[in-house]
Amino acid sequence: MAEPTDHPGTATPSVSSAPATGPVAPPDRDPAAGADLGRRRFFRQFAGDIANTAATVVGAAQALQRTSAEMAATLLDPTRVAGGAAAGSTATATPAPFTEWSAGPTFRTAFQVDPGAIRFVDQRALPSTIAEHVAVSAAEVTWAIRNEVVVGGPAIGQAAAIGLALTAARASDTKPYARRATLRGAANALRNVAPTVASVGWAVDRVMAAYEAVGELDEDGGAIAAAIQAEADAIVAEATIEHGRLVEHGVAFLDTLPVPPDQPLRLLVHGPSGTLAGGQCGTALAIAIAAHHAGRDVRILVPEGRPGLFGARISCWELAGAGMSNVLVPDAAAAGIVAAGGVDAVLVLADRIAVNGDVGAAVGSFGLAAAARHRGIPFLVCATVGSLDPATATGVDIVVGSRDVPELAAIGVEAHAPRSTEVVAPREDVVPASLVSDYVGANGLGLPAFPPARPVAEDAAVES
Repeated sequence: MAEPTDHPGTATPSVSSAPATGPVAPPDRDPAAGADLGRRRFFRQFAGDIANTAATVVGAAQALQRTSAEMAATLLDPTRVAGGAAAGSTATATPAPFTEWSAGPTFRTAFQVDPGAIRFVDQRALPSTIAEHVAVSAAEVTWAIRNEVVVGGPAIGQAAAIGLALTAARASDTKPYARRATLRGAANALRNVAPTVASVGWAVDRVMAAYEAVGELDEDGGAIAAAIQAEADAIVAEATIEHGRLVEHGVAFLDTLPVPPDQPLRLLVHGPSGTLAGGQCGTALAIAIAAHHAGRDVRILVPEGRPGLFGARISCWELAGAGMSNVLVPDAAAAGIVAAGGVDAVLVLADRIAVNGDVGAAVGSFGLAAAARHRGIPFLVCATVGSLDPATATGVDIVVGSRDVPELAAIGVEAHAPRSTEVVAPREDVVPASLVSDYVGANGLGLPAFPPARPVAEDAAVES
């Protein structure tokens, strides 16, 4: 079966979002311990269960994604411990179906995997509406990434892996050479759709390596589809465990900040890094949410995130859903607020980390890092395994690129600049390692160990 043409899929409005009115009180919290210990035990038990499942089950996308969602929800929304299962239980509580999410403070993952499809939360519709966007192939996932239906490095990396699994299933009955051309073309399109985000190439390379291990020209298309599906499942499951551990280390880091107990912990979180950007769990924003649920009085400053307004539309929406107070600030004011001592720490998610520790992150990160260094406060970088790029030696080698953002010069038909004005909108900033206070990953603080450099795929240089 040939790969369908690249088209936008479907977007179906679902439930309108309403902001939360107050903080969510964590159940069974031990004030003396300063954290919800039951919630953490519950999460760790799920982590062990899903790791075993990911290692042994082939083609269990729905089960793995369901368990991953529940793990992340337990970490970030502790009310689910009481409603889902007892702390320490080995039973997997099934989250509410994707289409029945209610308004108000509740946990939402970036996507749901169904037989033959992936359903995204259409992040273009936030915050006014929760809408679904359905994709059934790698081509349609590529379209969703390009058009920012889904944003955030970890989430789009996982989506890319699932997209390849969908295409492999659709191509299982085709001839080996046609199947290989289809999968290689789909993989190359996914690599090129977000070249600044290392997680996408990392996930695609993992899936294609699983394909090659079976044999690209193997006659058994079902076996190839199963192997690719198993690798995509594992990527989703492993990311959830990794992010959960990263969040726990991040919360522990916040506990070391010299903030008087009678004052709120003031954090500036820049760039998409909540649950929607993480896939099932999140990173930088999830650290703040988990700290809140662990009993800390946390005040979040969110830069608006132009030109896509990711901070205003998505991060603030996720914080409202968690019952957390948050303050939206103009991008142009964020660095000045940091330099003036308006926050206690700055948190960002790395899109790519060079071997020397230089970081590619959301545009605006350089100014925030410089301001944090000037003020003497931490600039903490969340480092996921997919962001570690052993093929990039320094930040000089990070390709920033630019995006087509005509609305900078005009909104609708109203011009905001002369017609002759050239618009340049970098996709991200490069932050030198010298401005990074520390990195936090699944194994704790410090720059994680880089994996061996991956060989360049045979078709990686071919344009999609």
